[in-house]
Amino acid sequence: MKIFNHVGLIEPIEMNTVNIDGRRYYNTPTGSKHKSVTTVISNNPKKQEVLAKWRARVGKEKAQQISSRSSTRGNRYHKLVENYLNNEHDTNLYQEYPLIWVMFNSSRKILDNINNIYLQEAGLYSDFLGIAGRVDCIAEYNGKLSIIDFKTSAEEKKEEYLYDYYVQEIAYACMLQELYSIKVEQLVTIVACESGDTQVSIQPPKKEYFIKLQEYIRDYENRYERDLRG
Repeated sequence: MKIFNHVGLIEPIEMNTVNIDGRRYYNTPTGSKHKSVTTVISNNPKKQEVLAKWRARVGKEKAQQISSRSSTRGNRYHKLVENYLNNEHDTNLYQEYPLIWVMFNSSRKILDNINNIYLQEAGLYSDFLGIAGRVDCIAEYNGKLSIIDFKTSAEEKKEEYLYDYYVQEIAYACMLQELYSIKVEQLVTIVACESGDTQVSIQPPKKEYFIKLQEYIRDYENRYERDLRG
């Protein structure tokens, strides 16, 4: 089994969360209350329209079941990956969930491309952008410093459905640079699928992702935070 090296150059940031009108905010060490980057991106009008049409098509109850199953699957997979990268791999862990176990083991060769880990499941924030969140992993992937995002899916995702992942990852890249003056070389999205396939997308930190992030933030503020400010 591979032993992962942890660089230990960055002290993790502790942040707690608060929900306001069903939307998540982070209390940052600077005393600011920053909106969750996940909430900002997931509440963009296009995504909400697509979700609304999907819920109408499959029905409210079925949509809730699928969403709940997807969330549980993702949380369990993330925990296995976190333990594995922390060199705490337990062959008995989650064996009562055979699907998650298969998905994890199918992705291990991909995960082994990770090393020299800076942060895992760690809080980051940006006073400049007014956002915060928890990054899955900051580490080298095939020797290049990367923002690494772990996802699960029933099947491989079309490129158009990966785009917002890149936007979220560029947000973490911005936070990392603002807080620690560290630049990443690439954005890595790893999608473990129920079929046993593992989808990997590697992107440079493009300016267009940053522009789209700013667009999402402006739209979110116009629709929600204006009401909070009264």
